[in-house]
Amino acid sequence: MNFIVSRDSLFKNLNALNGVISSGNTIPMLDNFLFQIEGDKLTLTASDIDTTMTAVIQLSHVEGEGSVAVPARLLMETLKLIPDVPVVFEVNEELTHVRFTAGQGEYDSPCFDGVDFPLLKPMEDPQTFHIDAQVLQRAISKTLFAAGNDELRPNMMGIFCELSEDHITFVATDAHKLSRYRNTSVKVDQFASFILPKKPMNHLRTVLTPVMGDVQVDYTTSPTSNFVSFAFENMVLYSSLREGRFPAYESVIPKDNPIVYKVSRVDFLNSIRRVGIYSNQSTYQVRIGLSDELTTLSAENFDFSNKAEETIHGELTGEPMDIGFNSKFLREILENMDSSEVELHMSEPSRAALVLPSENEEDEDLLMLIMPVMIAQ
Repeated sequence: MNFIVSRDSLFKNLNALNGVISSGNTIPMLDNFLFQIEGDKLTLTASDIDTTMTAVIQLSHVEGEGSVAVPARLLMETLKLIPDVPVVFEVNEELTHVRFTAGQGEYDSPCFDGVDFPLLKPMEDPQTFHIDAQVLQRAISKTLFAAGNDELRPNMMGIFCELSEDHITFVATDAHKLSRYRNTSVKVDQFASFILPKKPMNHLRTVLTPVMGDVQVDYTTSPTSNFVSFAFENMVLYSSLREGRFPAYESVIPKDNPIVYKVSRVDFLNSIRRVGIYSNQSTYQVRIGLSDELTTLSAENFDFSNKAEETIHGELTGEPMDIGFNSKFLREILENMDSSEVELHMSEPSRAALVLPSENEEDEDLLMLIMPVMIAQ
């Protein structure tokens, strides 16, 4: 089996797939890329069992067909250091050795028969919808940061995706903060919902950044087939879905919030960053004193006699109030918003506060929520 492929094309596609490979694989075969030749097409595959990603490259010079697994780290480090020249791959008949030639260099490596590479079974009767690549990338970016890390609550370690005839909704929460992204440009006839795992969504967010056009999403949620796939350009990412029921997130979003504080997002964020340095390193509490005039942000760490206080300008509607937040969580929320101004919608110091952009993008509705912390007296 011999073929010639452009170094840049091969490296670009393998680099996209490389993020799927786990550093702690328990199956040695998964430390390799799978190369499959069929006709004039080269299909590249990387997997960690739960997530699999493929890319297809059209070849102009190829002899033979078959599949072979090539060590990923060795190949990536070599391709990274060679110029953009045609790379000639030669695999022996026993599928135990591969030689690739680039320019003046020849590189030899052991390889393995591709039949031993674990592949996913095809999805059973999948449902399908299409979503703009940049809408999907934005939806993941605006919610993934809020997903949980608690292994005891695996149903919260991902992004909840909800499809309806009116919109698509993405939600993530760790019980301290919540982010809900909704877009009305994607609609389906039949209601569906599932939980997307964190790791593949983080990788998908990265590879979608330069992609334009639609992504085809196929999914199945039956007991025997619980998978989702995202197909775009020449690539497909497959992932298993998280088991369990996502929390009833709508019930924790407060509806009556008579106190509204409008402020510059950048000014508020920078103040939170500075004052948060002086907060207690277990609670990260920042106290926010809302008033008709200046708003005061303060933090104190009694163990080290550290204290900070700042004032910023904002616009308050409703009664003055003191409320405390975890500065790390509030900072994450503000860092994942784009609008020049944000609004905090509140009712009392012990109830959740909503953080909203002053203006939403077209077809979008972004809502973030943060739970307060008890103010230290």
